[in-house]
Amino acid sequence: CSRPKKVCLCPFLPVHPLKVSTCLYIIQHPAEESRVLRTVPLLAACLPPEKCKILVGRRFNEDRYPELANVCRNPNTLILYPGAEATNLEEVAVVPSSPSVMIIIDGTWSQAKDIFYKNSLFRLPKQVQLKPSISSQYVIRTQPTNTCLSTLECAAVALSIMEKNKSIQETILHPLQALCSFQLQHGAQIHHSKEHLLKNGLYDKPMPKNKRKLRRMELLVNNVKI
Repeated sequence: CSRPKKVCLCPFLPVHPLKVSTCLYIIQHPAEESRVLRTVPLLAACLPPEKCKILVGRRFNEDRYPELANVCRNPNTLILYPGAEATNLEEVAVVPSSPSVMIIIDGTWSQAKDIFYKNSLFRLPKQVQLKPSISSQYVIRTQPTNTCLSTLECAAVALSIMEKNKSIQETILHPLQALCSFQLQHGAQIHHSKEHLLKNGLYDKPMPKNKRKLRRMELLVNNVKI
């Protein structure tokens, strides 16, 4: 896990990489590389290298990324990104010829949105989303809403659905739970979602002057999907 011995997460990782048929392509925003508490390295440590490929960047075109372009053109490839055009993954995974490749964007919500909409390749695969039925366990980082998940959590839930194996989700979430526990023991604070803070009058930062950002906060308070 490349962490100091006293907070080593290796005992919480699977002894052997999980055997999965689904291959993940993690499209990582460059800013994520500098974050100390990242979840993608933990995800990669749970899976065989050939089943978790990480590409870092903001812009992806066919000339520079021919392999990715071929993956995006494959009719059996999915991209996990919520929205009006997205189908619930549970409905897609029941098809006998279940797709074996999934693309997940790693970054803040604004970074992920920028990557998704400014790269035409990512509009080629079938767009899917997860049902907002669980709350994030990544409590040491603030999420926009109560049902927003970290990249590792999205991958854990998605793989358990694709592989029809609930234990995959539990195995991948185990090191994340340990990470949060270690951080809380060493002074970190539980981070409630921005939605929770706003609704309960606990948001202690100055309200944004930007009208677009202010409108987004109003939507969060009023339970409007953004």
